[in-house]
Amino acid sequence: MQWIVHGERILYDSAWVRLTLVDVEVPGGARFDHHVVRSPRHAAGTVITDPDRGVLLLWRHRFITQTWGWEVPAGAIDEGETPLEAAEREALEETGWRPGPLTHLTSYHPNNGQADVIFNLFRAEGATYEGAPTDPSESERVEWVPWPLVREHITGGRITDGLSLTALLYVLATA
Repeated sequence: MQWIVHGERILYDSAWVRLTLVDVEVPGGARFDHHVVRSPRHAAGTVITDPDRGVLLLWRHRFITQTWGWEVPAGAIDEGETPLEAAEREALEETGWRPGPLTHLTSYHPNNGQADVIFNLFRAEGATYEGAPTDPSESERVEWVPWPLVREHITGGRITDGLSLTALLYVLATA
């Protein structure tokens, strides 16, 4: 069954996030207000692999969750940019490595019960080093991590970011 939307009003709005209250009705059921997070920009991320080195990852701290972890390079899609262009740009900015040709893996809604953001995932085989990351605030360090260690990081709770987990597990599942 498809829920009926009767209206929506903005509670908070910024360049990064919009919180709305949506008046919805379940067919044959209740009518109620549902909080929804609207994202003005979606995101793109890339799993960059190399047969000899493994996967290019960033070690970073996330202040919102007060956690450290390994992540794939990713970020918001700028206005006028395609998801692929954003994935290439973010990889270079965050790592200093220009990814090889990108292949689209999947696009998905990571929290479709509350938010409309879309994550677009790509894979690049190989990368060319161009210099230090242009945004050093993105991570404490950037490293090539061998696949066996990536698996250990996943099962050991050192990769907890949803976009990164989904991207890496997608590559592992389709290998």
